[in-house]
Amino acid sequence: MIEEKFDAIVVGAGMAGNAAALTLAQRGLKVLQLERGEYSGSKNVQGAILYADMLEKLIPDFREDAPLERHLVEQRFWMMDDRSHTGLHYRSDDFNEEKPNRYTIIRAQFDKWFSQKVREAGATVLCETTVTELAQDAYGRVIGVRTDRADGEIHADVVVLAEGVNGLLGTRAHLRERPKPDKVALAVKEMHFLPRETIEARFNLKGDEGMVIEAAGTISRGMTGMGFIYANKECISLGIGCLVADFQRTGETPYGLLDRFKRHPSVAPLIEGSEVKEYAAHLIPEGGFKAIPQLYGEGWVVVGDAAQLNNAIHREGSNLAMTSGRIAAEAIFQVKSRKDPMTAENLALYKTMLDESFVIKDLKKYKDMPALMHTQSQNFFLTYPELVSRAMQNFLRVDGTPKVEKEKTTFKSFIKARSWSGLFGDAFRLARAWR
Repeated sequence: MIEEKFDAIVVGAGMAGNAAALTLAQRGLKVLQLERGEYSGSKNVQGAILYADMLEKLIPDFREDAPLERHLVEQRFWMMDDRSHTGLHYRSDDFNEEKPNRYTIIRAQFDKWFSQKVREAGATVLCETTVTELAQDAYGRVIGVRTDRADGEIHADVVVLAEGVNGLLGTRAHLRERPKPDKVALAVKEMHFLPRETIEARFNLKGDEGMVIEAAGTISRGMTGMGFIYANKECISLGIGCLVADFQRTGETPYGLLDRFKRHPSVAPLIEGSEVKEYAAHLIPEGGFKAIPQLYGEGWVVVGDAAQLNNAIHREGSNLAMTSGRIAAEAIFQVKSRKDPMTAENLALYKTMLDESFVIKDLKKYKDMPALMHTQSQNFFLTYPELVSRAMQNFLRVDGTPKVEKEKTTFKSFIKARSWSGLFGDAFRLARAWR
């Protein structure tokens, strides 16, 4: 056993883990962070969106040296059938501000930079170290971790579990249940490399401007899922994700969905001539507010994806992860400053503080949305996109048919595909869930 004892051990070096370790170290606590990868981000080739406000609270001057790709000036939403898309987009020059609000990033690069900031703050970071289980005393209180190193047991006053959505430490110690297939999505993604000028021409960008496309519809084959396209400096992140339960139910393959998405007439021209250099898959928590597990206990707290803190409706994850890691660290620091033990009663401060943040307030507001989208997936991701496409075809095609006849055809299509009572029922349920 390593005799040295720490104030806190952070398991994981993703967004939540780095935020927690950095905050603890900045406040003078003795921190050990453990990461199983070769370096922070080595197992994460995800392209992602970074929300500046949350990172500024941790590193105010991050823009000076963080590996940022593009700041986002445009967001597009596509509703797709097999051959078309109906789109909504918002673009504003206001986003070309001195300190932009959102950026695209490549996590393998960004997480490595983030980890270096943790080291500079004074934390000890050990990579290529797998935590095999939590160390507990005779009363079940967490007192540290056991690792795959020779002197593998390390003690600390509190352990921060930032191990990701499928982390096994908490479940092995019976601190929380393993996420169910209908509460987790599997996303697959490719990185398509193109010259910078080609990307800027295809997406109508200049300088470091960036844009994002988020797509839903028949691309998910009736399953609950979405596709995404992020324009980076010299590559395009393209991917799609669906619920694990839907993959089990339908027998569809993640790569099969991705391949169809790439070949869609609206997508193929954007990546034509690109070189694919990376392919990755990762799990994303999708259960929302009702899937959040116990967040604290005797000698432990859980943050980020491991705590199911992901806003699937607004596609926000990294900001919730960073915020939960920071708040957990601030709560631990307050308990430590009072010289109180890291009991469940004292660590409940973390949940109290998190409940007052946007993280829980947003998840609670839309608590019914995930279940509605999951149970009505055939309607929202198959039937309605096809109906919208058919309506747009009728509206725009001029072929000598009277418009009144086209309107009748459109109405008949809606009635044939789904009764009006069912359509209005879905609209009513959606409005209630969005309230």
